[in-house]
Amino acid sequence: MQPDDTAKTDPHVTRRRNRMAGMWAAELLGLIGQAAQDYAHDLAHRHDGIPDDEPVARHLLADLKGKVSLHEIKDKLAHLVQEAKKQLHHEGKGK
Repeated sequence: MQPDDTAKTDPHVTRRRNRMAGMWAAELLGLIGQAAQDYAHDLAHRHDGIPDDEPVARHLLADLKGKVSLHEIKDKLAHLVQEAKKQLHHEGKGK
């Protein structure tokens, strides 16, 4: 999947993408319920306002400890950018 610069320019997309990435990672980590929500919120909060994908990708790589590769994480982030854009568009908040 090709990288999308939208996450680098639209903080709403980045925030949504990071929250969804956090939920994806939480599932891989075996977190459920509030623990999964807390993990996703923390990931999104820690990387809020950072336009570069690399810090969140490296954060996920460290947390997932070999469960997935950096390449897989970056592919997932690229996919989630598109999903975040769709969700925000349907909610009337995106471009």
